[in-house]
Amino acid sequence: MIQTIFISILILLSSQTGYCFPTVGGEPQDLKDIFLPDGDGVKVESWIDNLDIPWSLIFLPDGRALVSERPGSIRLIKDGKPQEAPYVKLDVHPSGEGGLMGLALHPEFPKKPFIYAMHTYKKEGDIYNKVIRLKDNGDKGTFDKVIIDRIPGARVHNGGRIAFGPDGMLYITAGETFKSDLAQDFNSLGGKILRVTSEGDIPRDNPFRNSPIYSYGHRNPQGLAWNPDTAELFESEHGPSGEYLLRANDEINIIQKGGNYGWPETVGASGKKPYVDPLIVWKKTTPPSGITFYKGTKLAHLKGDLFAATLGSEALIRIRLSREGKKHKVLKIERWFSDADKKSRYGRIRDVVEGPDGFLYFLTSNRDSRGSVREGDDHIYRILPR
Repeated sequence: MIQTIFISILILLSSQTGYCFPTVGGEPQDLKDIFLPDGDGVKVESWIDNLDIPWSLIFLPDGRALVSERPGSIRLIKDGKPQEAPYVKLDVHPSGEGGLMGLALHPEFPKKPFIYAMHTYKKEGDIYNKVIRLKDNGDKGTFDKVIIDRIPGARVHNGGRIAFGPDGMLYITAGETFKSDLAQDFNSLGGKILRVTSEGDIPRDNPFRNSPIYSYGHRNPQGLAWNPDTAELFESEHGPSGEYLLRANDEINIIQKGGNYGWPETVGASGKKPYVDPLIVWKKTTPPSGITFYKGTKLAHLKGDLFAATLGSEALIRIRLSREGKKHKVLKIERWFSDADKKSRYGRIRDVVEGPDGFLYFLTSNRDSRGSVREGDDHIYRILPR
């Protein structure tokens, strides 16, 4: 009887999505995560506190910094202090996981004094995401233009990360808004990584003619970082949270131009063609968000390592890699500031970036209704050598 009910549920779910159940693969990395509650040779200090669900942090070359807060404010940090008045206040739809998300700095700043921001909005009852451009005017930013619009939006799975690559193009992560079929649908921008110029035009060398789509088959892509040695694009992605009765399978991927990353037809490292397998799959719920390669010298023992902020597992993950020919090998995965009993020091971590001072910075997200709020939350923390 139980087996009959289970099979009936599978058939029902499959008919609703238009897909058969995904092919489920394993973990490509042959190692287990190491828990380091104190990190490795580092100490942590609070840099900025009492923020309202910070999402993205960028540093400007003149020493200023900007942090986005999901309810709609971009806050200016000047001389290490947050300014009371917002740098800009945007009209966003902050329901669920939506609102103001990623920030990016024009690669020719300050010659081209532009800041880019991605946010959720609601129009005539429908929810969308768009990327806009702001002009920097010192202590204030002003609206300049819309870069790309009508990216599907929802309470969940908005993606939201934006970053300029070494090619000068703007890359945008777009989630499938909990509609898994969008990830394989070329008529939708959902479930994709998008690539446009700094003006919002479609580059001629994009893989699909007259389309901003760069890769597809993504569920909820969250982080973007380029390997400083190879210029390869790495991406973090949330795995299923109940769809098809599956959970976890969170990923780190290396993004190929025109690549299909499988969702919802494959999950994990299935080895099924033509889908691109992840570099890392976590079978325990991890949901990674922002990622960065550490390139500095102040924390010399971390140089070249990939760091991933994680939400549900409330850890900062350090990944050590080596390259064997054209392939990357995962040598070690460390979970900092958390232990095997899920006791975490700082809570949910949304983003991690390297500052111009050569130190690492990470943002908490404990006020987003999914975390345990600690004193002074939310914070930007700075990682220093011990």
